[in-house]
Amino acid sequence: MMIRNLLMLVVVAAFFTACNSSKKDSDKPVKKEELVQVKDGKYTEWYPGKKQIKFEGMVDKKGQRNGKWSYYSEKGTELSFTIYEHGMKEGFTVVKYPNGAIHYRGEYLHNQTVGVWTTYDVKGKMISEKDYGYPAE
Repeated sequence: MMIRNLLMLVVVAAFFTACNSSKKDSDKPVKKEELVQVKDGKYTEWYPGKKQIKFEGMVDKKGQRNGKWSYYSEKGTELSFTIYEHGMKEGFTVVKYPNGAIHYRGEYLHNQTVGVWTTYDVKGKMISEKDYGYPAE
């Protein structure tokens, strides 16, 4: 009987010790991971853990996208890029499948789709083309 009481006392003491230690851990402030950095006009955003870049590109003095912006998979494969000029899509864009094959590509002018846009299947075979034309100037 005495061994049983001693064992019960050890179990209860272990339980309270575990509860108190987890409470101490939860009292600590959780440091939020900074996943975005803007330095010298370059915007970089990482996936959690900061081992792989998610987005990157240049920004102008107003903080608007300017130049080539790329989006990457968690494995580091470039999945898309778009060209910007002071926050507006101005130029080519390419979007890829996870295997690296082009899904579609086209061009923007003042944030509007222009020219021929082409779509491909995952094996690279062309599925469709659509010509959006260009605005008359």
